Amino acid sequence: MESGMAQAKMTEVPEGRDTPSEDPLRGFSEDELLGFLRRMLLFRRFEEKAEEAYAIGKIGGFCHLHIGQEGSAAGCIGPLRDDDYVICGYREHTQALAKGMDPKVVMAELYGKAPGASAGRGGSMHVFGVDQAFMWGMGSWGGRCPWPQGWDGPSSTGVRSAWPCVSWGRRQ
Repeated sequence: MESGMAQAKMTEVPEGRDTPSEDPLRGFSEDELLGFLRRMLLFRRFEEKAEEAYAIGKIGGFCHLHIGQEGSAAGCIGPLRDDDYVICGYREHTQALAKGMDPKVVMAELYGKAPGASAGRGGSMHVFGVDQAFMWGMGSWGGRCPWPQGWDGPSSTGVRSAWPCVSWGRRQ
């Protein structure tokens, strides 16, 4: 899918403003926009269920949620190619879903179950999906920033990832 973001153009300067604004939705079809909304709703519901499970002790350790950040996962990761790699921080559940991981597999990982993405050993902060080019979530602030520099990860197509994506900061 070619991203409509690349096609967005500057518009006329709205009255009362000093600089032109950019219509962030220009170039997207209605179906694409509805797809973004559906994914963001999936992400929110997933995180709400994870929050409930954590509150009643079904998820051990820490469970850092991504509630309120669904748009960043849908907008930044959704348009990537299948072989574009993603490396992110410990709020990675929605990013894993955005990259195409099965919600049941990600939730099983949070529960510490064998069918999970890392056989239940990574928990909430270390979801890993090699088939989706989702390399991991890393709990270290800034520790993931050097990884995409010159990333030459393996690819099923034999082509290097055109766009390694890394997130950082308190609320990736």
